Amino acid sequence: MDQVMGVINLGNEFNTLNELTKNRCCASIPFGGRYRLIDFVLSNMVNSGIQDVAVFALENYRSLMDHLGTGKEWDLARKRGGLFILPPALDIADGGFKGDLQNFVSHLDYFHRGSQKYVLITGSNILCNIDYRQPFLFHQNVGADITVLYKQVQSQVGYTKCRQMEVRDDGWIESIEECPGTKDTGSVSMEMYIIEKSLLIDIIQSCVSRGKYEFVTDGIIKNLPKLKVYGYEHLGYTAAVHTVRDYYVNSMNLLKPEVWKDLFFQRSLIYTKVKDEPPAKYAASSKVENSLVANGCVIEGTVENSILFRGVTVKKGAYIKDSIVMQHSVIKENARLENVIIDKDVSLTGGRTLFGDTDTPLVIPKRKVM
Repeated sequence: MDQVMGVINLGNEFNTLNELTKNRCCASIPFGGRYRLIDFVLSNMVNSGIQDVAVFALENYRSLMDHLGTGKEWDLARKRGGLFILPPALDIADGGFKGDLQNFVSHLDYFHRGSQKYVLITGSNILCNIDYRQPFLFHQNVGADITVLYKQVQSQVGYTKCRQMEVRDDGWIESIEECPGTKDTGSVSMEMYIIEKSLLIDIIQSCVSRGKYEFVTDGIIKNLPKLKVYGYEHLGYTAAVHTVRDYYVNSMNLLKPEVWKDLFFQRSLIYTKVKDEPPAKYAASSKVENSLVANGCVIEGTVENSILFRGVTVKKGAYIKDSIVMQHSVIKENARLENVIIDKDVSLTGGRTLFGDTDTPLVIPKRKVM
């Protein structure tokens, strides 16, 4: 995979996570007690042998830069190659965003300077544990111009925002929806593309010269009759996070042992920013059932079917059920939560009761005092 450079494209992600993306981009949303969404695709690239990765940022990426740092947790702090965080073009920052190719063309020099022959382009909101070596080998063997990774789904939650595709038995893609679909069954794109760099540069320049700026719509879909576009099916667990409901449901799925094992107990690990915290502390009054509890938590109350991130404090008499509580939040005495997502550094006063439901979980914004 030393022939492949990685591109994590944040310019085509849906900003439909409301309060969760008010102060951060989708890629830096906390997930699973200690991770961020971007950790999955970045770890997959590194585990597959990709040593040059560029993150094409768009907006609200300060926390993403803080999380990624030099990339040392992913072994990307290198003298040659490594991790690059590429800011948006000036006109994009000023509100003139036309499409992700606008960001690509502003950093065209990055592609020219790279020695790799191929490019793997992904987003950050499709979560899976995948080795890209197999789809890359497939791409070479069939002589594809572009290979699109896809998932065959049957009424699984969260795929209505994904593009639907028609894929022949030999992998040839006959059609891709222009816009995200209205159903969540069939072959759905994972928004992961393998393409030869020279072809990508040609698509970028050709589209931009005609005033077209959408990589998938203008660069791939409208060129389907001219290009050999194949699909590679991923068989492992996959989760798409496009909405608050997607985030909540896929987070709760981590409480299922088979899902947790598929994502985290593979030969390839998922890496994240290291933070030294003491082990979680459980008081004699605590009661915890079927929950993920990260380091640094202090629990004196009751936690059921929930996810607690690092440094969460649950005071005596507090009751948390079917909820997600992010870093360093404090749930005080006799407070009650059910179907709630609490962002970082929230303080919930004693005796307070908050309820949501599985379809519309209640979200409490970052640093809120209630």
